[in-house]
Amino acid sequence: MRNREFWQLVDEVFGERYGRTLAADQVLGELGDRTAWQALEDGVEPRTVWHVLCDAMDVPEQQRWGTDHRRPAPPRR
Repeated sequence: MRNREFWQLVDEVFGERYGRTLAADQVLGELGDRTAWQALEDGVEPRTVWHVLCDAMDVPEQQRWGTDHRRPAPPRR
């Protein structure tokens, strides 16, 4: 997953306004008490950040991949 794909999914799954705010404000313990935005800036893989964010927000697996149901889900590492 690339940063571009991460942000596309943030917009699709959480909504453009709420998702960007969530990524900037929600501190995630699994990311070392950083926000998703900070973790990405610090070089954490977008795939990892995405799974942590979705886990924290209780997003079901089947809803994590946005509107394109043919999009392959990035595996967890």
